[in-house]
Amino acid sequence: MAQAWFATGPDGLDDWELREVDVPAPAAGEVTIRVHAIGMNPADYKYPTRPDASFPFPLGYEVSGEITALGPDTEIGSGHANIGDEVLAFRLRGGYATEVTIPAEKAFAKPATVTHPEAANLFLAGATAAELLELSGAGRGDTVLFHAASGAVGVSFLQQAAVRGVRVVGTASERNADVVRRYGGIPIAYGPGLIDRAKDAAGGAAFVASLDGVGTDEAIDASLALIEDRKRIITIVRRDLESEGIVAIGGMLPASAAFRDAVRGELVDLARRGLLEVPVARTYPFADAVEAARFLKEGHPGGKLALLT
Repeated sequence: MAQAWFATGPDGLDDWELREVDVPAPAAGEVTIRVHAIGMNPADYKYPTRPDASFPFPLGYEVSGEITALGPDTEIGSGHANIGDEVLAFRLRGGYATEVTIPAEKAFAKPATVTHPEAANLFLAGATAAELLELSGAGRGDTVLFHAASGAVGVSFLQQAAVRGVRVVGTASERNADVVRRYGGIPIAYGPGLIDRAKDAAGGAAFVASLDGVGTDEAIDASLALIEDRKRIITIVRRDLESEGIVAIGGMLPASAAFRDAVRGELVDLARRGLLEVPVARTYPFADAVEAARFLKEGHPGGKLALLT
């Protein structure tokens, strides 16, 4: 028997429950993973509160661990694999578990230089950042604006943009300005005068795109003032702005899901080459998932969180 966390109702963390579960043996095209670390994301507590959620709702979307069983004639997403190999996996359902059986294409070989907590947090934020960068159309020498650049998606975006030679001006609180600098961005503070600060930071260069990871009216207003083509304003927060020509993306949308699946191998390669790191702020015991999720929701993590089994 394994253990897994479920949301048993729509009322948030008070409805989370740890249960014992059977883990089925893998069929052809499936793999069983003994989970060592579980990546934590706002989607973990947001999705069970959606009107269309059904219960019990299995929690968690990305993990890192080792293969304990392979279905017959089965390869994982990165190719051949053996029992005992370390892997990371993304876009699974029910990742808050001590063991899972999942479609094998969702698992990729974990680089030896990446820890399990880091690996468990690579894909969701990384794939979101990769989609933002792709849709921005920015290339070498271009300048983009990123709102909430010190967050998990922002930090991944900064690193991926640096690989492409894209310059990033990133909004952040003053206490997080050094985070933006550390990953190659030019930090500017939120608040009155944001548009002028962005122009000054760009040094006369035009912004080719604005990427929104925070969803505030201030961020949207600045984006509209600085970007003429609204298709180059892309948000991961404000679906309500699509009618105004702003592009909204999200993992539940078919186009986003397809892109994020396709980019997984590239993200693993960047991490393997040391070009994409995942700052982990805290780890928690698996049994403390509710406490960890509450901190993720209400605190200021300053990096990713992981549950350890």
